[in-house]
Amino acid sequence: MTEDARVAESAGPTGPTGPTNSPGQTNSTGPTNSPSPASPRTPTRASRTALSALVAAHAISQTGNVVTAFAVPFYVLALGGSGVEIGVAAAFATAPVIIGGPLGGVVVDRVGHRRAAIVADVVSGASVLAMPVLALTVGLPFWALLALVFVAGLLDAPGQTARRVLLPGLTERADIRIERSVGLLDGSERFAKLIGASLAGLLVAVVGPIPSLFVNAATFAVSAVLTWTLVPGPDPSRDGSASPTSPHPAAPAGERAEEPGSRNRTRTRTRTDSTEPARASYWQDLAEGARFVVRDPLMRLIVALVLVTNLLDAARGSTLLPLYANDRLGGAAALGLLVATMGGCALLGNVVFGFVAHRVPRRITFALCFALAGGPSSLAFALGAPLPVLVAATALSGLAAGALNPILATVELERVPEHLRGRVFGLLNAGAWAGVPFGALLGGVAADTIGLTVAFGIVAAVYVAVTLTPLAGGSWRLMERGAVRLETGRTP
Repeated sequence: MTEDARVAESAGPTGPTGPTNSPGQTNSTGPTNSPSPASPRTPTRASRTALSALVAAHAISQTGNVVTAFAVPFYVLALGGSGVEIGVAAAFATAPVIIGGPLGGVVVDRVGHRRAAIVADVVSGASVLAMPVLALTVGLPFWALLALVFVAGLLDAPGQTARRVLLPGLTERADIRIERSVGLLDGSERFAKLIGASLAGLLVAVVGPIPSLFVNAATFAVSAVLTWTLVPGPDPSRDGSASPTSPHPAAPAGERAEEPGSRNRTRTRTRTDSTEPARASYWQDLAEGARFVVRDPLMRLIVALVLVTNLLDAARGSTLLPLYANDRLGGAAALGLLVATMGGCALLGNVVFGFVAHRVPRRITFALCFALAGGPSSLAFALGAPLPVLVAATALSGLAAGALNPILATVELERVPEHLRGRVFGLLNAGAWAGVPFGALLGGVAADTIGLTVAFGIVAAVYVAVTLTPLAGGSWRLMERGAVRLETGRTP
């Protein structure tokens, strides 16, 4: 569904969504920049390879996450665990997204996006590898499993954020529209979930949950190697900025910008009087990102909207759909068909939308596709439609859902200045996911009290009403190309 929407799921002055504008300056060029006549940039095979490597690394890392999501519950069952313990393990896997998003986003901005992506994969892979190693040697008690699941998930969100922040620079170097590259990144994640579910099920069935975790650890290693070997770091000479840790733009006349590759990452400029700008603390950086989200009216609207829809999606996907399939569709086979239909059609919609995204109005497309992504399929369940109708409605929802994350991610890259992207994206992800843990609980309560039919009807009505609000205009008009970016309050 749309649980993975990156308010993030979901740009700055230097990304491909706008030239080197001052904060608040109107971006009249749209989402694709033409290289400056003074410094023409011709896309090379290496630049296209770098973008492909980033997308591939993201997909491989996400495939590993799917394997973990399958293997951990079955390991808990093998230990004799109950449904409550499986739920606790799921909570320990979800909570790090809410915690690691905002806290890890600051780290991503401070240590550098490429380095953060590599470190996140290495640490997550080591945490996952520790699970089968301990289980096959000294044993892996339930509390230790929870700790390792939490640590593995804690750096997953910052790693995803880092790869997303790297995307604009690689997109511009490869001379590709930002809508298309965002669609490729989101499509790779959807493809990973679609293929990863089949791979994970096969691995768990054939070799068991513990050996399958070795495969998961290997996926993180491959992702880290791809990023390390094929994805270049930021290019200060191109983007006009200093190091990723610096909040300041390029040095004006009379100042010397930091040399690329300098080991002193905190020193961004050397003034003629040898003074050096003081570096903000971790909490000041986090507060600055929070202030940006609070001050930007469009970011506030996006977080509120996706928080509600993710809560509804969690209620529907985690609780109502499994109960409905078990009660009225004959069990897990029908549920698997519906999930596969949703995933496959979302992937198809994502790929197709990438080729037409720059030609359609964002706000209207976003609202209509969002309403179709949740409304018709939920209504079909509420009306008790036969399975073929449910599959058709789910296919429509999937095709529409494929357009959502590319629009959200493109808008965010356009509006968020580059030096704030890590922390802001982390905060946006945390806000979007904040309702997910409660959604499944509310779905279960609704199923036991008002019944599945009424519960699906309420989800359909609320989903459509909420997702059509962008049509009312107001600050939602800031989604369109050329909207004014919010001032950040920084001065050179």
